[in-house]
Amino acid sequence: MTQPNILVLMADQVNGTLFEDGPADFLHMPHLKSLAERSVRFRNAYTPSYLCAPGRAAFMSGQLPSRTGVYDNAAEFQSAIPTWAHHLRRAGYETCLSGKMHFVGPDQLHGFESRLTTDVYPPDFGWTPDYRRPGERIDWWYHNLGSVTGAGVAEISNQMEYDDEVAFHAEQKLFDLSRGHDERPWAMCVSFTHPHDPYVARRKFWDLYEDCEHLEPKLAELAYEQQDPHSQRLYVANDYTKFDIQPENVRRARRGYFANLSYIDDKIGGIMDVLERTRMADNTIVLFVSDHGDMLGERGLWFKMSPFEGSSRVPLMLSAPGLEPRQVDTPVSAIDVNATLADLVGIDLGEIEPWTDGQSLLPLARGESRDAPVYMEYAAEGTEAPLVTIREKQWKFNYCELDPPQLFDLETDPDEQHDLAEDPNYRETLEAFTRKVHERWDLARFDAEVRESQARRLIVYEALRNGNYFPWDHQPLQVASERYMRNHMDLNVLEEDQRFPRGE
Repeated sequence: MTQPNILVLMADQVNGTLFEDGPADFLHMPHLKSLAERSVRFRNAYTPSYLCAPGRAAFMSGQLPSRTGVYDNAAEFQSAIPTWAHHLRRAGYETCLSGKMHFVGPDQLHGFESRLTTDVYPPDFGWTPDYRRPGERIDWWYHNLGSVTGAGVAEISNQMEYDDEVAFHAEQKLFDLSRGHDERPWAMCVSFTHPHDPYVARRKFWDLYEDCEHLEPKLAELAYEQQDPHSQRLYVANDYTKFDIQPENVRRARRGYFANLSYIDDKIGGIMDVLERTRMADNTIVLFVSDHGDMLGERGLWFKMSPFEGSSRVPLMLSAPGLEPRQVDTPVSAIDVNATLADLVGIDLGEIEPWTDGQSLLPLARGESRDAPVYMEYAAEGTEAPLVTIREKQWKFNYCELDPPQLFDLETDPDEQHDLAEDPNYRETLEAFTRKVHERWDLARFDAEVRESQARRLIVYEALRNGNYFPWDHQPLQVASERYMRNHMDLNVLEEDQRFPRGE
């Protein structure tokens, strides 16, 4: 049996509470529902960090932000950190990326042999937050609630143009792989930017949710004064005083979000169709995941950057030859993908295991148990010091040196409505989790390292924007003299080589 191929499908900002056992029934997502039927579905999967670049760097490397140094959306991902693309490539795989990965720095490949598109977001240090200026809002790049008030229909947008391109190039690459020019097994990541806000959707997907019963948030909006300190900072970071969010704005934003989940499902359907038509589906591992979630107006919060379930939970589904479909309730993390892919194809990570934070999901996928906690870290805009989370058994514990801790029993309180941190009946549990935080993290050191990183990057960015500017954006290259038919080629050989299947 040849080594299996690997197809990683990634969407951006998908709320994991909508994927408790594959896509929720009300979502029009036939292709991902079909994938769910043959997958191991991880009901309680979490992001390592509830922001794009930190979450993705952790997903690629199997290391938390405190190890990678990718604290925010403008922190460099160092080239010396191995990713699952490096491990697979070292083991003889052809590795390819189509779409977003929000790598920051001059290395825009991180183990991928080829990258078919540029990124949708900038790879430089321009989006660096500054803890020395607490409460400062950087208008030109911070999120704001205009994504909510501006929700609606469009047939093309900046993000649609991007994802259309991502899907097209992914399909073309699959066709090319099927031709057999390269005998190596392949690993391709296809990473979309939807359903990330703005909540703007094509009419045919928007119309699917006209009578949707889920356009109202489950939890009522809380006034700024009623929010916890971190959520208050997110209100300020999102410029909440400049926008008058009405119930109809909320309904339209959620409708646009659901519509864009269907848009992504449609794109994935096209990719899966090509995989079938090129006869590669039976020997391909397929994994679906997101980088973080979206609060979708629950308790008045939007987007990510929050430890609450809507922001920190992500979908995670794994389909692999020989792996029986099942639902897994044990808490896991997208940081486990690195070790899982290695395990699936027989790669030994022993050389770097002391410096990794994830572990293989295969034992759980085969029905075994594990009780390892899930760790999350957040050290970007909306904070003034690192915020860490432990998810263990039924408990979720959020801790920041600047704020009162939060303790939730997600078994009895899945909507995180009852903070038990000040309940004397849970004092022992609170103290135990507080000890675990201090045993795992040196938070003073973590904070100092974040601040040093920010200060250095702010200087470097300002310097590099003076004089001749050399951007780090990935520039996909097409060599025109090697495409289609050229006169250094034999037309008869070319036409035969480029056909798949042959002889039908």
